[in-house]
Amino acid sequence: MRFLLDDEQREFARSLDALLTAADTPAVVRGWAAGDHGPGLTLWRRLADAGVFALAVPEAYGGVGPLPVETAVAFVELGRHGVPGPLVESVAAGVLLGGAGGPAAKEWLPGIASGTAVVSLALEGYGPYALDADVADAVLTVTGDELRLTRGAGGATGPGAATGPRVPTGPGAATGPRVPTGPGAATGPRVPTGPGGATGRPAPTGPGAPTVSVDPARRLFRPEPGGEVVAAGPGVREAARAAGTWATFATAAQALGCGETLLRATVAYVKQRTQFGVPVGSFQAVKHRLADTLLGLEFARPLLYGAAVELADGAPGAGAAVAAAKVAAGEAGYAAARTTLQLHGAVGYTEELDLAWWLRRARPLRDAWGTPSACRARVLAG
Repeated sequence: MRFLLDDEQREFARSLDALLTAADTPAVVRGWAAGDHGPGLTLWRRLADAGVFALAVPEAYGGVGPLPVETAVAFVELGRHGVPGPLVESVAAGVLLGGAGGPAAKEWLPGIASGTAVVSLALEGYGPYALDADVADAVLTVTGDELRLTRGAGGATGPGAATGPRVPTGPGAATGPRVPTGPGAATGPRVPTGPGGATGRPAPTGPGAPTVSVDPARRLFRPEPGGEVVAAGPGVREAARAAGTWATFATAAQALGCGETLLRATVAYVKQRTQFGVPVGSFQAVKHRLADTLLGLEFARPLLYGAAVELADGAPGAGAAVAAAKVAAGEAGYAAARTTLQLHGAVGYTEELDLAWWLRRARPLRDAWGTPSACRARVLAG
């Protein structure tokens, strides 16, 4: 089946591409990996202004969603440009809170949609880590039928704290509420900075030291034990299942975008690098390797958008369709990384090469929010 985006969706993709190209995302990624979140949070706010985080938040809470096709469009672009941060987790948190409802949804969903609240998420069955918990205003976890919320380093404490933009700190950023900028910043208690900071709630504590990741810009933290129970009951379990599906879906889109950037950069490189007086791209073995990489990405694309259509329709098989898309996109993105590394030769190993950040991200994206084996099992289960 052939899926075509409409004019508005294509313009949305072009506008995000222009925004992210102007943002110098390689520098943002390097800063994020070093603990300087200021430029990344500035970009986060711009993405929110473009409507990215409102796509999965219901209209009743200030969003425009759920819009799975537009979410796919956005996350392919985010993957292409290598944007760091708990992007997937914030979108999935919107689905989780929207499904669970209650006071927590009213408190946090408007902030997620507007970009004033950064939220990370950990769900049973998807690994023990919450991405970038050190910069999140809240970390959500689900255990059984309980949804727990741990207020984090970002300092948001409720609707009052989420009414204005978070002002990042760091080189070149305006001063404002403190954002942690180094390993020690995540180890001590923090006092909320918004109007809700005087509500009498305990000061949030940091998530500790991150677990080493293949991609230094993906900072993995184990959620703090405990947390405030903000919802409970069978509806939480169902909402968590939907949130996990959306997280898998958005990660598949990121993996596809990451693979596209790797392939595009490699094609450009083999046209310039010469061997025996001719570009290495003229060699048949190189052409075949690139063609195989392109086929993998192009076969993943219709699976991704097909899954988006099923999600939009609420089809019973949407979960299996998302899992199939994740397998295809994750494997294609990782294959693109291997092709890129081989055809770039020794230069592909150097951190000075901006493309190294995409090379490091392809493998984690393949495994995050659903490993290939887990997704294949989901497809077989139907």
